[in-house]
Amino acid sequence: MILINLLPHREEARKRRKEAFFVSLGIAALIGGVICGFIYAAYQAQISSQNEKNAFLQKEITKLENEIKEVSTLQAEIASLRARQQAVESLQADRNMPVYLLTELVKQLPDGVYVSSMKQDNVTLSLLGTAQSQERVSELLRNLANNSQWFNKPELIEIVAGSVALTPRDQRRVSNFSIKVQVRKPTDVQKPAAGASGAAGLPVAQEQKKA
Repeated sequence: MILINLLPHREEARKRRKEAFFVSLGIAALIGGVICGFIYAAYQAQISSQNEKNAFLQKEITKLENEIKEVSTLQAEIASLRARQQAVESLQADRNMPVYLLTELVKQLPDGVYVSSMKQDNVTLSLLGTAQSQERVSELLRNLANNSQWFNKPELIEIVAGSVALTPRDQRRVSNFSIKVQVRKPTDVQKPAAGASGAAGLPVAQEQKKA
């Protein structure tokens, strides 16, 4: 027997395809939402982890900045202590300076030269005195310039002829002079001495090595 389907099968098939399309579309949207949710959760986890790392780094940076400030403060205190130490050492060295100057001046005075006044202004020493002749004054200048480790750059300010009465009948012609000379500080005197002693010890050490 032959069966004839008089129902609208084409519309039914179109309806089923449409329903299948919407179902598949809903499933795809659901899957896409789930995937987006996983991706969002992963990104949020990474962002949270990075924020924690940033917070840790910021904390460590703050700690390092505080330590750097402490180091800077310590360096300033050390520099201040060194300056004080140098000032104390300089005062201790300068305390004995008048004794050194007087001792050295006595060594450099030629015979026939007498100092009547001595005045120090910082590193400049002014000398007033009397000499038997101008040649003795020249000898004093040479001694101060070449033979002394405490004096340098002597300068003759004035020399005036005068006379000294040894007795009422004995008048001697003399030369009254005024000299300025630069004074070296004890620390400046000790440095060349230390260098010379080191240079003197070097050949001895070399000879010992050769032996």
